[in-house]
Amino acid sequence: MSQTISAGRTPKIMIEFIGGDLSLVGWEGEDILLKGDDDEMQFNQNGGTVTVSCQDDLSLRVPKAASVFVKKIVGDASIRGVMGGIEVQDIEGDLSIRDVNSVAIEKLQSDFSLRGAKGDLFVKSIDGDVSIREVDGHVSLESVADDLALRDVRGNINANVAEDVVLYLNPQAGNVYSVNAGDDILLVMPPKANATLTLNADEIDIEWKGVQNDEDATSRVVTLGDGSAIVTLTAGGDIRVTNQADAGETAEDFGNFAGIGVDWSGFGERIARQVSRATKQAEEAARRMDQKFSRRGPKVQVNMGRWNWDVSPKGVPMPPKPPVSDEERLAILKMLQEKKITAEEAEKLLSALEGGE
Repeated sequence: MSQTISAGRTPKIMIEFIGGDLSLVGWEGEDILLKGDDDEMQFNQNGGTVTVSCQDDLSLRVPKAASVFVKKIVGDASIRGVMGGIEVQDIEGDLSIRDVNSVAIEKLQSDFSLRGAKGDLFVKSIDGDVSIREVDGHVSLESVADDLALRDVRGNINANVAEDVVLYLNPQAGNVYSVNAGDDILLVMPPKANATLTLNADEIDIEWKGVQNDEDATSRVVTLGDGSAIVTLTAGGDIRVTNQADAGETAEDFGNFAGIGVDWSGFGERIARQVSRATKQAEEAARRMDQKFSRRGPKVQVNMGRWNWDVSPKGVPMPPKPPVSDEERLAILKMLQEKKITAEEAEKLLSALEGGE
């Protein structure tokens, strides 16, 4: 069922509670259209302010110049074409925002996507992945629990991210860009970028004409062009700086994008070679174990990411076998470091390779 409310061209929409999903779209009309179950939906109007609650899903069409305040949404939310400003207090599901003005978010418990904002973006806490594109104002992300992909931001940037970051940046003179990441950072800029880079990481790889790499450096200050923009990057893993526009295409898919099978276009080449070699050794070890154990009794499964390996010795006497090689140990320890397996699973693998229980 639907309800229509007239509250002028610039109403304030107060969304107290949504028990399901929210769809909110700005339109050219001057009325507010609510669509939901009549038994689940409540609303109240006080002049230009409309307060709405719904125990289930709710769809709203509001004037484009409306401002929106969201207190609590249990499900997912989609907001489009609202130019009066958006404030969000708490959303348990995903939030997708397109073509808006300014956005302020207190807490999101899942993933966040924003594309097209004329004003600033401020976020206090996000528990999932974040994708941000085409923001005319400043971006401040106090805490992102997973990965961040950020592109085409014309204002300043300040971000604290627990995992990986992909940053496409066209640095503007006088702007300040500061990103802290728990894992890796990929920075992609135009070949004629003007920026002063201050970089701190386990490994720093700069693919830039006229800039010489220092394989042992964990801290560098590099001036590109006239150095008029300030870029400070701190990573718990590696930093790669490049002007290759396609460097981050696969990385923007999120989800351990520095992992196996993803093309990082040379990012951390030394580490990538080690991971590749370690992975091959691990797969070979799994193949050998499978051949040795495939004809013996009930199976014990070890699940680790994309692999499901049988490592049970089956209690049958085994012939003597060579000791575990350094490559095989590297393979298992590398997967443990990258959290593809647990410590218990690593111990089981090592024990199996050594012929133990």
